[in-house]
Amino acid sequence: MKVELRNLTKIFPSRNKKSNDVVVAVNDFTFTIPDGKLIGLLGPSGCGKSTTLYMISGLQKPTGGQIFFGDDDVTELSAENRGIGLVFQNYALYPHMTVRQNIMFPLQNLKGVDKLTKQEMLDRAENAAKLVQIDELMDRKPSELSGGQQQRVAIARALVKMPKVLLLDEPLSNLDARLRLQTREEIRRIQKETGITTIFVTHDQEEAMSISDIIVVMKLGVVQQIGAPQEVYDSPINLFVAKFLGTPPINVFKGRVEGEKLYIGGTAVLDTPGVKDRAVTVGIRPEGFILDANGPLECNLSGVEVMGRDVSVVSTHGESLNPTVRSIINSDNKVEAAATVRYSLKSNKVFLFDTETEERILF
Repeated sequence: MKVELRNLTKIFPSRNKKSNDVVVAVNDFTFTIPDGKLIGLLGPSGCGKSTTLYMISGLQKPTGGQIFFGDDDVTELSAENRGIGLVFQNYALYPHMTVRQNIMFPLQNLKGVDKLTKQEMLDRAENAAKLVQIDELMDRKPSELSGGQQQRVAIARALVKMPKVLLLDEPLSNLDARLRLQTREEIRRIQKETGITTIFVTHDQEEAMSISDIIVVMKLGVVQQIGAPQEVYDSPINLFVAKFLGTPPINVFKGRVEGEKLYIGGTAVLDTPGVKDRAVTVGIRPEGFILDANGPLECNLSGVEVMGRDVSVVSTHGESLNPTVRSIINSDNKVEAAATVRYSLKSNKVFLFDTETEERILF
């Protein structure tokens, strides 16, 4: 099911009754979600991603704009009539019911032509449980399940209705690191198998990038950038997007361009053809450093962290806007014990930004 958002806006009144100030949670969001794709809504807390999800679900009414499922305008349609499946962060399972009963519950509320027989409901619940691989746990109650198993029950309950659109609101945030990795892989597998258009809300950029077909990066209710995860990572539109995506985060320096050369401190570190002389903010991805005894960028070595396949070199630089500079290099490279470390740079991993607007400067 294609989902189209047209100029979607949500404004909340001020909590201070004496003030006329309002909170613009989502501001003029326009985007078409292709049929059968998994979309990651990504951003820090308070950016409007969950509000967007709740407007799509029908739990919140937009202040302005329209929502279409296929060719149908569902803006005024109630949540129960939109054909959506919704999975919350806290699972919201009924503790007194078994797994089977929890999964079947949405089917018991169907009426009219959609009403199912008891056997049809049992069959649907069994199929949904098999899809999320919990069919052996059907007689247990939520208190007897691990966090990951409870999350699977919540997903099965959302899928059992055969929804047109599946909405996931930070579904992995209550799981430990290993379970989070495993469950996000399961979500991707289930989405591919079912072909259901899925919208996944998270503040964890690694989660969003790992399983999404398209990511939407938001800040203070405004969409910053939309694209395939690797495209957005490789070509951020502004400093916020560059800083938000990537683990370890991008290294940021004060710099300047003179004579089409980028200077960090007093040293020219890279050619920047076509860029006029100006002060700039420089972003360098951790993998953009090349260990080079004769390299132009010199940093004060703080330490080396061995991670197996890679080595993380921790250093400092007077022009760095981060407390430390982190570079990721192959473990085959040996970092000598010394006061300083020198690098040359990969031009495709270096980004320039306007110091005022923070917009990207291409070169």
